[in-house]
Amino acid sequence: MSDPGPDASAFGDLITTTVRVATWNLWWMFGPWQERAPRIERVLADIDADVVCLQEVWVDLSTGESSASRLAEALGYHVAVANAAELEGVGFANAVLSRWPIRSSAWEALPSPAEFEEHRVVLRADVDGPRGPMQVFTTHLHWRMDHSHIRQEQVRAIGAFVAGSPDRTFPAVLCGDFNAEPDSDEVRMLVGKSATAWPGLVFFDGWAMATADPDTGAPAPGNTWSNRNPWAAGDLEPGRRIDYVFSGWPKAGGAGHPVRARLFGTEPVEGVWPSDHFGLLVELRY
Repeated sequence: MSDPGPDASAFGDLITTTVRVATWNLWWMFGPWQERAPRIERVLADIDADVVCLQEVWVDLSTGESSASRLAEALGYHVAVANAAELEGVGFANAVLSRWPIRSSAWEALPSPAEFEEHRVVLRADVDGPRGPMQVFTTHLHWRMDHSHIRQEQVRAIGAFVAGSPDRTFPAVLCGDFNAEPDSDEVRMLVGKSATAWPGLVFFDGWAMATADPDTGAPAPGNTWSNRNPWAAGDLEPGRRIDYVFSGWPKAGGAGHPVRARLFGTEPVEGVWPSDHFGLLVELRY
């Protein structure tokens, strides 16, 4: 898509094309998952993202088939999956779907105290896009509200993983379910409002940047965990924004700069809510 914004800045003539990056927690096999699956597929077909980062992907440990591989086959995507957890004999994974080839991928386990181990990981997919390669990362952090200290350690590990990845020309894109609000210490670490996750590594919060009021800088609420969704309401937690598309500070031409953002999966499809999370779609200059 083309961006109608200004064509010049301190970064030179701005790139006017974009890449559409989505993130969505699919809620594993919880709820009526066999009814939810075709609705998830329909929503993803409708948003037509170039890259989709997924969390709570189920994996058949005997065959390697997964909800992500099924979506990739149905929608014409390439796929990379990282699984380190198991629930009731089924994998609990992260994945990246890409319109363009994924030439390689790598993943790393995230730290956790043994008594609270949830087997969280961060996955990197090296995407061969038409205007140059992209490194896309997806993750899913500890879920409990009182585990901010664990999520902060996990964010530091993610920072080290991103910093230690091969050199890149396009800014790193980091997506996922962080189970943390924008004013949390762990998210503040990523956007340069606290001690950084890794020296020199700072991200834009895509939703905040793309929906900010031009006068106040305040973004739209953008809650991805909403009590309007009955699957979420049942957990008796407050509605909040906990899913993110982060992009590294822009390079020449404003590469990686967020220009538009919207939620998706925010209504039932034929009477069934696709997931307990709403998804997030952000367009980055590319």
